[in-house]
Formats: sequence, C-alpha cells, structure tokens
Amino acid sequence: RLLGKRYDAEMFVDETAVHGTHGCNYLLTTDMEMDPVPGYRFANWEQGYGDFHLVPDLSTLVTASWLEKTALVQCDVRDESGEAVRVAPRSILRRQTESARALGFTAYAASELEYYVFQHSCRQAAEMDYRGLQPAGWYLEDYHILQGTRTEPFTAAVRRHLKASGVPVETSKGEWGLGQHEVNVRYAETLQMADRHVIYKQCVKEVAEQMGQSVTFMAKFAADRAGSSCHTHFSLWRDGENAFFGNIDVGPVKGSDVFRWFLGGWIAHVPDVMVFYAPTVNSYKRYVDASWAPTRLAWSYDNRTAAFRVVGSGASLRIECRIPGADCNPYLA
Repeated sequence: RLLGKRYDAEMFVDETAVHGTHGCNYLLTTDMEMDPVPGYRFANWEQGYGDFHLVPDLSTLVTASWLEKTALVQCDVRDESGEAVRVAPRSILRRQTESARALGFTAYAASELEYYVFQHSCRQAAEMDYRGLQPAGWYLEDYHILQGTRTEPFTAAVRRHLKASGVPVETSKGEWGLGQHEVNVRYAETLQMADRHVIYKQCVKEVAEQMGQSVTFMAKFAADRAGSSCHTHFSLWRDGENAFFGNIDVGPVKGSDVFRWFLGGWIAHVPDVMVFYAPTVNSYKRYVDASWAPTRLAWSYDNRTAAFRVVGSGASLRIECRIPGADCNPYLA
C-alpha cells in the first residue's frame, strides 16, 4: 500500500520539493492493520519512534488522473544525516539496481498483477465481515471477451487513468476466477517498474471506491477460487542488448552464460527470499497443485506449472518468476 501525505500544490513546490518532509519511522514496522510490530532494530518503542526524512524523487512525479487536480510523487526514505535508510524497500531495490549497473547490466522487469473485483464497497464488505461477497463476474473470466465486457466500465477507467498518469498499459484481460482480472503494464527498468506497480495498485483501488465497488489483491481470498499472482518477468541488458541471448544450449533454450548463471542462482536462492514472495500466511494458501500456482521449484520453457517459466527468444528472452502473489511488495519481490 502507498503511505504518505497530501500537500497543497503551492506548499509542495515552494518547500517540500526542495527540502522534503518527515514521517514517523514506525511506518516501516507495521502489520496490515497499521499496528507497530515489536522487535525491529530500526524503529521501536524503546527508541521512541522518531522521524525519518522523505525526499521526493521528482523524476517520478505523475498526474493521478483518477483524482481531481492531483499529482503523485514517490519519495526516498533518509535518516537524520541524509543517508538512505537501508531497510526501506525502495532503498533496497535502488541498491540492487546500482549493483547491477556497476557490473555493466541494466535490469528490466514487468509485473503481471491480478485482482478480484466485488460488487460491494469496502465499507459494505467490512460490515459483512468479508463473507458472502458477490464477485463482479459469475463465470470464469479467463480470456473471455463477453465477461470482460460486463466489467469494462471499471477496467476501461483503470486503463485510461493509468495511461493519463504516465503508466503505459499494454492489455487487460479476465483471469481464471469469478470477477478476477489483470491489467498488463509495459516493462521498464526495475525501479521504475516497481513505481508503476504501486501506482497501478492505488489506481485500481481508488477507481473501485469511486464506483462503489471493491478489489482485493490477496494471494488467496477463497479456498475454492484461483489465487491472485504477481508473475514477474525479468531480463538483464548490457550495451543495449539482451545479455540473456546467446548460442549455448540450456535445455531447450538458446541462451548465454549470463542467462544460465542468473537462472541457476535465482533458483538456488529462492528459499532465502520466500519471505518477500509470500509475506503472509495467506500467501502460502495460493500454492495448490493444478491451480496455476507453482508448487515445484523448477524451470521449464513456456510451462505455466513451473516456478520459473522461460519465455521468448533472442532479444525477447526473459525469465518469468511465477512464485510471488499479488500481495507482494514490488520493491522487494
């Protein structure tokens, strides 16, 4: 979720854009209910939950066109000395991209983020204790044009607002669940893609709110429904060319040593990063056989049952990681 402040435009231009602003550092320690969780070294009750500094990254400034006369900007989190807070998710991803750049690589990514749409508002859903919610669809939506048309007023508004807000949309489609959809955003460098991801998520939630509906990005909102994933496509580029492309036989794929080593290293370290791919107990309920969610740590070419699906060829060769759920933090996953 996005956290931050709303500013008067004049105040932002004159002060915040130049000097930044502050926020309580407990925000990096909360659970989903916004309660601070004990045990963090960075911020805790013993230290008194002081402030951190928020520095606007003005290169991310976009119009939030679904709101009246509103713009949105991402911030970097810094401490009182001006140094980046190392545990802040955006700081973590920025360091990773800088490490890749130091090795001569530029990392590109795209996230496929799925969600369910319900006919109830968020307030109504809460009053119903989130039980008996009516999905926006009553038939499996996957690639179904007619079913997609029935929710097109909502989906079209999302596409239109994202495009107007600087987030290029490629496609939208129904998914394998009642009222389940995804909007595909064009790939970008990893940090920019993560920023696009959170804007997309915020836009979907707020457009639904405006239309008296609600959405969920839970990984598994119901045991008898398909889970919602965040499939992540990834490639490394060097000197303007896809560094994964090559003439080495890697199973059925023609790739490079960089491709082979990167894929092998990624698979080897999955156990260490599962906390980012599946951050909640609910996340693990998505991993069910024959449900389009991976249950085996393996890779294959164009195989949707594998945790790592290799797709494309030549300049389009990339790795799709199918492990993360829609509840993941894009700056970490």
